[in-house]
Amino acid sequence: MPLLKRDREFRLSKISYIDFKHIEMDRVLLGLFERIAHDGFPSRFRQKRELTIKDFVDEIMEHPEQFKGFGAHREIIERWVETHLMDIVNRGKRNEAVAGPRPLHGFTYRFRNPKHSRDYGAAQQIYEVLVHARQSAGLHAIEHLKSFFFDGYDKVTNKVDPNAVVDIETATLLHFLSQRKDEADPGQGGERFAPLCVGSADLLAEDVQRLLFYRSFIPRSVMVDYLKLLLSFHLALYHLRLLKLLPALVRREGGDPICANGACPVDPRRAANPQGDCPYRVGMLVDLSGNPDSPVARLAERSADTHYRRIPAFVRSYFVTKKLDEFAEDQIRKGKLTRPASGHISVGEVLGLQREALAVEREKFFGARLSSVLEDMAGEENGLDPELASLAEMNLAEFDKYIELLVALRGAFHRQYITECLDALMQKNRPGALLSQGRTRSAPRRFILDSRLLEVLLQIAVLQPAGQGFRTGEMRVDELLTFLRERYGLHIDQLPEAEGFGPASIEDRQALRANVQAFVSRLREIGFYRDLSDAYVTQTVTPRYRVGVDGQEIGA
Repeated sequence: MPLLKRDREFRLSKISYIDFKHIEMDRVLLGLFERIAHDGFPSRFRQKRELTIKDFVDEIMEHPEQFKGFGAHREIIERWVETHLMDIVNRGKRNEAVAGPRPLHGFTYRFRNPKHSRDYGAAQQIYEVLVHARQSAGLHAIEHLKSFFFDGYDKVTNKVDPNAVVDIETATLLHFLSQRKDEADPGQGGERFAPLCVGSADLLAEDVQRLLFYRSFIPRSVMVDYLKLLLSFHLALYHLRLLKLLPALVRREGGDPICANGACPVDPRRAANPQGDCPYRVGMLVDLSGNPDSPVARLAERSADTHYRRIPAFVRSYFVTKKLDEFAEDQIRKGKLTRPASGHISVGEVLGLQREALAVEREKFFGARLSSVLEDMAGEENGLDPELASLAEMNLAEFDKYIELLVALRGAFHRQYITECLDALMQKNRPGALLSQGRTRSAPRRFILDSRLLEVLLQIAVLQPAGQGFRTGEMRVDELLTFLRERYGLHIDQLPEAEGFGPASIEDRQALRANVQAFVSRLREIGFYRDLSDAYVTQTVTPRYRVGVDGQEIGA
């Protein structure tokens, strides 16, 4: 007999809104658009008919006054809509369907087919992380996103702004906006929780604002791709940090004072050491060689393995937090705990319930659940599994037995999906990848830094504070290496401390020097590197766009 729903439940929004599955960033952006449009709430559509490619093509054919010359080439238009405007699931198969338009404009969320465009909570995760960034940085970032994505359309008149300069793809999508209406759905908004790491929220908020300073210089479709990579990169960093943070909080049996909103040492506005003394910082050794058999690739494999080996402890800690949260709600209903003024018990307070204060009630609660699970499992045709029977006989508290039982029954399931989710967020083996893995069975993963992701981070790196905004400026290669290492934990010329590595050997140092050379070559390939002479100070990273260089800084 399978576990009851109450025992299987795993997701806890206080930790992360993400339901760990394979995540596609096009669908995440569409989900984010509706939350930006409705101040954090999802949409409720008045028309729920599933849209097809034929619907979009028919609409184009019926308006020759707006789409001049399109009517004589229906087959070409169908191919163009399918390949350039739409995100297709099961492409080329019998059950092919439209997930939604490409996220070129904010209102394109109106045309997504929810059944095929699930974002598994990633859009809400991004929105809530931004909302809770300190000093209103996240709210400013949301306003900048709204200004960029919802530009060119008057929501009051439901008409395209004739003065807006947009590309043909965006102009076509804007034409459809009056065809479908929606409204906020407050009943589906759910509770809103601050992220466990507010420093990560600050970093995401500043990076979004920095990147959008280029909106007047970078083509819209390119900027959309940049933002997709940046958001995916930050989601990956946040959850890699959670792999360290949550088990540590469980061991502490409560929150860490250093993670308190005002005490968090992370400050992305600080030029030197923006991570401060954060004990949960993430460090990754990234391979720039492009050769999976190189010495630095072996180091990058070791680095990735260190992070992925944290998943089992994270799964157990997640179960501990989730089940203690259920216990806390039970105690509040019984009047033995008081609900805080904020309306919910924080993760730190939940984990504090492991202590002795409510030990008797805790053992009663989880003892009853343990007995129910064992009874259900024993009801199977072959009786109780020997491994489960041995767990039940261990000299542990009822709560610990219950958690170990859940991990034994469901741990492998959640490890698999968390692994798939992290792979997707790091764009494994795709353009903009932070992670690579061979095609052979059980091939090791390794951290890399694909040129597209590097380009996004370089656009952010070459911005320097100027007045109330930023201006672009050159920086030395060693300064860029320090920026990537201290801001994001991307190590190229050094081994990350306390991340599976000891002191560097002679062979390690040789591999790291080769990695720096490969990094410089990559910078030259993508057009960010200038080498005027052999003098080290003249080997610089040069901005691709000149922003604020004439004394006119570009600000919010």
